[in-house]
Amino acid sequence: MTKPITEDAITKLYCSKYPDEIAIADLGCSSGPNTFFLVSELLKVVDSVRQKIGQKSPEYQVFLNDLPGNDFNTIFRSLSDFQNKLRKQLGPGNGPCFFTGVPGSFYGRLFRKNSLHFVHSSYSLHWLSQVPQGLESNKRNIYMASTSPPDVLKAYYVQFQKNFSLFLKCRSEELVDGGRMVLTLIGRRSDDPSSKECCYFWELLAIALGDMLVEGLIEEEKLNSFNIPMYTPSPAEVKYEVVKEGSFNIDRLEVTEVNWNAYQDEPDLSDAFKDGGYNVAKCIRAVAEPLLASHFGEGILDEVFRRYREIISDRVSKEKNEFVNVTVSLIKA
Repeated sequence: MTKPITEDAITKLYCSKYPDEIAIADLGCSSGPNTFFLVSELLKVVDSVRQKIGQKSPEYQVFLNDLPGNDFNTIFRSLSDFQNKLRKQLGPGNGPCFFTGVPGSFYGRLFRKNSLHFVHSSYSLHWLSQVPQGLESNKRNIYMASTSPPDVLKAYYVQFQKNFSLFLKCRSEELVDGGRMVLTLIGRRSDDPSSKECCYFWELLAIALGDMLVEGLIEEEKLNSFNIPMYTPSPAEVKYEVVKEGSFNIDRLEVTEVNWNAYQDEPDLSDAFKDGGYNVAKCIRAVAEPLLASHFGEGILDEVFRRYREIISDRVSKEKNEFVNVTVSLIKA
């Protein structure tokens, strides 16, 4: 869904100046098979365009960024195979591609001034730098919810504003004039930050934790002090922060939806993957497990996600639910 937006942005960037070198940063790169996918697609687009117009290939510098705890060793161990595969795909005449790992939070400066041409971030910017202050009244909830007091919703929004504005400011210093960014984050269409479309999967996890509290499997103080450091903005909120910060012009701002159960329309699935609850619970566990383990301990993980899977299976059998994505393509002013 976001691929055409990214391809359009890198094509316009390249055709605006035909640079001899292109510096690309992927912020929140992780360490799995998808880490190199974006780079591969971007280079294919540039190579296709430059061949059509008879340009010499630029050299590429790719920066892979994530938090210091990210498994960069896995990335670098698989780099040689990726580079060999890329050379075969692009053929002779393509410029060299150099890779650098950059550990650190993107809510701060990561690169030299005016050193980047293209910045990409997918499914990372909805994560906040910290749990917002002032959530003491959000008892029995682990995120914004339909039962959360107004001051909780405000605290989350204020933290998002601080983080996103700082992110834009830092990237504006690092990008060259006319440089571009494509950012995709989980968001919402609704103006209500506690709407079902962005908070429901966390509300259901809170139900599983609440049941374990009733049975004495977790402590009440532990549950009341646990909150997810995340904010799912609306397109209007993203636009407002971009305009207010002032360093970028919006080229495209689009919203897409992805079904909770990504395998719903796939044929010939095993029985496990036909279970929507299994699929969603695995997805959320991959995201939430480190947070839950550090707060409650690893001992509760299997049980809480067993219960969560049952709750999700019941809900997806009765109703359709979707993740909402907000994608914004920006140009440094």
